[in-house]
Amino acid sequence: MHVLITGGAGMLGCKLAQWLIQDRMIGEHEITKLTLTDITTPKGLPKFQGIYAEHAMDMGDPGSAKKLIQQRPDFIFHLAAVVSGEAEADFEKGYRVNLDSTRYLLEAIRTQQDYCPRVIFTSTIAVFGVPFPNPIPDTHHRTPLSCYGTQKAIGELLLADYSRRGILQGIGLRLPTICIRPGLPNKAASSFFSGILREPLNGKEAVLPVSEDVRHWHASPRAAIRFLLHAASIDLELVGRDCNLTLPGLCASVKEQIEALERAAGKDAVSLIRREPDHFIERLVYSWPESFEAEKARSLGFKAEKDFDEIIRIYMEDELGAAS
Repeated sequence: MHVLITGGAGMLGCKLAQWLIQDRMIGEHEITKLTLTDITTPKGLPKFQGIYAEHAMDMGDPGSAKKLIQQRPDFIFHLAAVVSGEAEADFEKGYRVNLDSTRYLLEAIRTQQDYCPRVIFTSTIAVFGVPFPNPIPDTHHRTPLSCYGTQKAIGELLLADYSRRGILQGIGLRLPTICIRPGLPNKAASSFFSGILREPLNGKEAVLPVSEDVRHWHASPRAAIRFLLHAASIDLELVGRDCNLTLPGLCASVKEQIEALERAAGKDAVSLIRREPDHFIERLVYSWPESFEAEKARSLGFKAEKDFDEIIRIYMEDELGAAS
C-alpha cells in the first residue's frame, strides 16, 4: 500500500510520517511505499523499511499534482497549507497554496482511470465565523471571515463534491488549534497559544497579544495524529454525505492555559510571559469560534484531551523528554 503526505516537511506531516514509518500500518493495511512532498525536502525522519521518496515541489503547480498521482497512492494525507496569518497577509499565496493545490490534486485524481484513493484533507474551525452559537453544533453553516477560513471552506466543498461523484473517498477534518506546537513560532495568527506555553517551558520569554479571557478550541499534536490515522481507517459510510467533520477539542481560556503552566513549571515560567496587545491578531482571534459540540466525530471515535494539564504533559513527554 502506497501512502502520500503533502506538506510532509511541516510539523504534522513529519509527526505523521514518523508514526507511519515506525508502525508501517494503517488499520489492517501494511505500508510498502511512503512518499512525502513539500516546498522543501522533509528532513530528519527515521529510515523506512520499504520504498521511500521525498520531493521538494510546489503543490500550487498543476504539474506537481499530476506527477504525484501518476504513482496512484492508495491513501493521500493532504496537509499542505499556508497558515492563517500568512494567508491573510499574502492574498495570492494563500489562494495558490490552500485552494489551487487542493483543486489540482483532486483534478489529477479525476483524470486517472479506475482509481479511487482515500483523501484525508485537513481543514480548520476557521470555516465558521461570527455570529455563531456557543457551542457550535455539527449542523451549523460555514461563514468564514478570513482568507484562510474561506480557502479551507472551498476545499471542503470540493472534497465533498468529488466524493459524491465517486472520484475519490474523501474525509475532511476541521482540526482544533494544535497546541503545544514544537519548534519555532510560525505565521499562524493562533501561534501565540502555543508560544505562551512552549517558550516559558524552554526558559524563554513569550509574548501574549490578546487578553486572558480569550477562549479557544485546542488539541495536542498527539491527538491530531490520532485524528488523521482514525480518518484513514474509518468506515466512510458512517461519516455520511457531508464528509467534513468538526473534531473534538478542549475549550479553554488563555487564563486557564497560564494556570496549567504554573502548575507544571511554577511562577518563574509564568513570569516569562509579556503582555503586548496586537490588534490585528485580536481582530482575527475574536472572529474565531470558541467551542463545538462535535457530537458526530465523538460518536465515530475521535477523541481529544480533557484539560490543559494533559496537553502540557504531552508536550513535556514528546518534546522535552520529561517523565510522566
